[in-house]
Amino acid sequence: MVLPICLIGNTVLRKKAKDIDKDYPGLDKLIEDMYETMYKSEGVGLAAPQVGKAIRLFVIDGDVMNEEYPDLKGFKHVFINAKMINEEGDEWSFNEGCLSIPGIREDVKRLSKFTLQYYDENWEYHEQVFEGGQARIMQHEYDHLEGILFTDKISPIRRRLIKSKLVSISKGKIIPKYKFVKNK
Repeated sequence: MVLPICLIGNTVLRKKAKDIDKDYPGLDKLIEDMYETMYKSEGVGLAAPQVGKAIRLFVIDGDVMNEEYPDLKGFKHVFINAKMINEEGDEWSFNEGCLSIPGIREDVKRLSKFTLQYYDENWEYHEQVFEGGQARIMQHEYDHLEGILFTDKISPIRRRLIKSKLVSISKGKIIPKYKFVKNK
């Protein structure tokens, strides 16, 4: 089932997400629905806060970007209770967008290596270093669990320049092509 996506201005996007346990109700169905929602919305990642759930869960399928980033070929994963261990490496700029901020893309600088501990959908524990395109997508999705949007990471000047667009999205004046939640 395709879930509605929360847009900027929805308070759930600013909450720090909570850990869950193996008995979280309907977890398998939620993961399945998040993938379906992500594909239908043409995203490469989707975090639970984006579908109204303030829990530490995100899904990624970067395969559609594998021509530009070969490390994304077959990179499809579920991340539960993710915690960042470390960010390091060279800073690099990447043009990011977000399903919760439709129609806006901005260059965001991030470090090239990202170490994460998490559980997968089978509740197997992992601690792993990600680099390149994988790190990039994960850093973006991980930020959602911390209540951070990519627009928080752009320069203050760029943020001022797009402020009216952000306000228009939050007020429902810009309508995405996919199912979404209207802000109250």
